[in-house]
Amino acid sequence: MKVTIALRDEALYRAVRVRAAESGRQIRDIVEEALATWLEAQEEREDLEGSRAALTEYEDLGGVDADRYFQRLVAEGRVAYDRD
Repeated sequence: MKVTIALRDEALYRAVRVRAAESGRQIRDIVEEALATWLEAQEEREDLEGSRAALTEYEDLGGVDADRYFQRLVAEGRVAYDRD
């Protein structure tokens, strides 16, 4: 697919062009890599936000983390474990 991008920052374009030439890469390859990296970061951010929201909802409904849950069971004498 072909896309035309007009950069407003001439200095940015020149710097990318120089680095691309120094590394023997095409500008389109660098732009493609940058876009893929950006997209991956957005997806990771969305996943993290979703995880935080799910954890908040879980805690709001009375949920506790596994360590606290098992510590409580041990303290209540409902379970025992061997540290060996």
